[in-house]
Amino acid sequence: MDLNYSDEEQAFRAEVRAFLAENLPAEVSDKVRRGISLGKEGHEKWHATLNARGWLAYNWPREFGGAEWNAVQRHIFEEECAAAYAPRIVPFGLSMLAPVLQKFGSKAQQDHYLPRILSGEDWWCQGYSEPGAGSDLASLKTRAVRDGDHYVVNGQKTWTTLGQYANWIFCLVRTDPEAKQQEGISFLLIDMNSPGITVRPIVLLDGTPEVNEVFFDDVRVPVENLVGEENKGWTYAKYLLTHERTNIAGVGFSQAGLDAVKRIARIETANGRPLVENPHFAARLAQVEIDLMAMATTNMRIISQAASGQAPGVESSMLKVKGTIIRQEINDLTRRAVGPYAMPFASEAVEGDNAPIGPEYAGPVAAHYFNNRKLSIFGGSNEIQRGIIAKVKMGG
Repeated sequence: MDLNYSDEEQAFRAEVRAFLAENLPAEVSDKVRRGISLGKEGHEKWHATLNARGWLAYNWPREFGGAEWNAVQRHIFEEECAAAYAPRIVPFGLSMLAPVLQKFGSKAQQDHYLPRILSGEDWWCQGYSEPGAGSDLASLKTRAVRDGDHYVVNGQKTWTTLGQYANWIFCLVRTDPEAKQQEGISFLLIDMNSPGITVRPIVLLDGTPEVNEVFFDDVRVPVENLVGEENKGWTYAKYLLTHERTNIAGVGFSQAGLDAVKRIARIETANGRPLVENPHFAARLAQVEIDLMAMATTNMRIISQAASGQAPGVESSMLKVKGTIIRQEINDLTRRAVGPYAMPFASEAVEGDNAPIGPEYAGPVAAHYFNNRKLSIFGGSNEIQRGIIAKVKMGG
């Protein structure tokens, strides 16, 4: 792969940068930079802005209304958005469910749901993990029993990110309890406004209720909401997870974080010397930058495979592991660079009369550090991913 950007790619970067300068409100990027929640409305506005430009579904094929960007364009866009502190694109409908519908869904499902994802009419969340089925997802117990033209769903999902905002959830459910674990699972689309659904928030280490528990009590779901074939949901789930794990690599976020910690490390400390002159800190900074450069190259290669119609294989697990390690290392270096000013952790602590003592850039540091501890777990824990890598690559 040629790592030198072509003239066309440099022109595309300039186009993205100009778009962000013109369309990203300063107050929005300031909130992102300071770690203040945008809420559902803030994310919806940014999605609408991108959709109006035709850039919201940049990973979708043109036949479904996407931009169909290549791997380099995606990398450039994500890098520029992170550098500008643009809100992240909420992935559940756009980058997780949509690829599954485009590959396995019926024409009726594609025609109905995909335009509503683009327009923002539907906000999706993911119903995979359960209290006893996280990394061992195949052991899930949420049941869906066929009753005429409906499935009746009972069970519980957990760690449902932004489920408090969602009006739809895509769920893995067990439709054949007698089959082998992976062979008895189906993929259902469920209206969150259905009778029998209860959502209960879970407060995380950073003080925010980002994730939720979702309970299903005799929830009736039309049979036409089954994606693909009954009991084939594990195949669709694996396809979705490879896309999720590739996205979790978070190259753009890591690059923005690395740039930020470099700026902090160049500021003179009380003894008159910047932290970057500390050999131990400088060595850690250099190592994480080398790791990030290597991962960015791998990330572009894997996304290229996905763009050509291939589902990423075990490489997506590699990206997931390495990407989360890098982001956590950058979070830790930033926390160390800021020192005692990194104390606030809830978003409310960086607003109004509760503003922290010290430099403004220190406000969100601890929140990011605490929140990103979860990166080792969600999307498949790093321990499980290492097992997958060993089995596939080394025959373990």
